[in-house]
Amino acid sequence: MASVNEWMVREYLEALGFLVRQPRKYQVIARAKGAHEEVDLLALNPLVKGEGEIPDTMLWGARELGQVAGAIVAVRGWHSGKFTAAMVAGSPEITRFAGPAAARAAAAEMGLKRPAKVLCLGDLPTKAEQRQGTLDYLRKQGIDGVILFREMLHELIERIDVNKAYEKSDLLQTLRILKNYDLLRGRQMDLFKPAKRRKGGRGRLKAEPPVSDEGGTEEGEE
Repeated sequence: MASVNEWMVREYLEALGFLVRQPRKYQVIARAKGAHEEVDLLALNPLVKGEGEIPDTMLWGARELGQVAGAIVAVRGWHSGKFTAAMVAGSPEITRFAGPAAARAAAAEMGLKRPAKVLCLGDLPTKAEQRQGTLDYLRKQGIDGVILFREMLHELIERIDVNKAYEKSDLLQTLRILKNYDLLRGRQMDLFKPAKRRKGGRGRLKAEPPVSDEGGTEEGEE
């Protein structure tokens, strides 16, 4: 899944005009990563002159990324759960790319003094207090901005023109087909409507009464 997640982030950054490079093509398993191996993607913004600016807000999108000259990017999909502060604290590898040694090595490779340290995450807690707690913890670990996969996909979908064939990008072409058939509507990304559930039930589908030949139901009217 790591390669798929990085592929999606790369497509998103390229759509915003960034020049993106993957510094490491291999997977580190049997040993600890070196400082130069902690970063997943390096992104340069040719539209920004000089060092650019680091936005103050923690949740980023296209507008915030447009202010930075370059970004050191780590991708942590983990789409099956929420990134709480406790979870991040218990998994130090999530923020290790923002450490002094890793950031210094990546900055030297990019030719920038202070590239932004950006973390791409699956999702944050729904409750505002827990959500803010995660962002505050990430800021203390040196993260400049967080980009959620939901936001990335929303922005990609909005940019897609269904009249264009994106043959050079499997991701964009797939999103284009889904959008063309109204399976993706604006910022609502539910491919299928959830089935109605019975009150107090355990996930069973709500049964519809059979329809008689006369057009009514076989159950008595209330």
